[in-house]
Amino acid sequence: MNESNGNDGIRVVIADDQELVRAGFAMVIGSQPDMAVVGQASDGTQAVAAAESLRPDVVLMDVRMPGMDGIEATRRITALASGVRPIRVIILTTFDLDEYVMAAIDAGASGFLLKDTEPETLLNSIRTVFQGNAIIAPSATKRLIEKMMQDGYAQHGSLGGVPNAGVAVGIGGGNGTNGAINDTDYAANGRAANQPSYTDPELDLLTDREREVLVEVAHGLSNQEIADKLFISLPTVKTHVAHILAKINARDRVQAVVFAYDNHLV
Repeated sequence: MNESNGNDGIRVVIADDQELVRAGFAMVIGSQPDMAVVGQASDGTQAVAAAESLRPDVVLMDVRMPGMDGIEATRRITALASGVRPIRVIILTTFDLDEYVMAAIDAGASGFLLKDTEPETLLNSIRTVFQGNAIIAPSATKRLIEKMMQDGYAQHGSLGGVPNAGVAVGIGGGNGTNGAINDTDYAANGRAANQPSYTDPELDLLTDREREVLVEVAHGLSNQEIADKLFISLPTVKTHVAHILAKINARDRVQAVVFAYDNHLV
């Protein structure tokens, strides 16, 4: 486990069993004035140790490593007492497989990217996750939402939504506006539109304006786009989003998206 001297900006630990991969990511991240690689790990055990001792802001985590894999390491890192500064984890993998995405989100990861992601997208994703949002590789978004809806995996607000890489939140695919899955998609995935449905009690805690904002978040709009559409200021949108997350007990915007779908707001 190697530690650099970076202390300013976004503190990043890179966990991957291939030294060349770690070196490549470190070079890209180290070129940014607002980021610093503070440590590296070659397996999940080292990654957990690095997270405990170095307290990075973001961990880039390979999903397949010898010994403890990236999913279990993510589960342990996100379970650490976070204090005032939580540790966010972005899962990196060569394999675009649904089971990895589901396992990563279930373990508490804030992001899921493929290793061939463009450097600029990777850097933007780190910044997005650092700000408390979440990202999922666009190739996985629509399949994941559909799987969650079909399996009932997101029922009662238990899981997060599906944002596109590099933006705060967005749904890939679907037949509705702004990439959202519409009622046809919803019914096709096992929940008929006229079927009696459960809604979370937290839904009643939201004001009308907060519901409006949540719907636009679920449609994939950024904070600025929501501000423009609803004719309110950007700080006001950010305040509404913070209140929404607190009221529905969501870890981040990624959970808020499926909460909106699961409670039929979209």
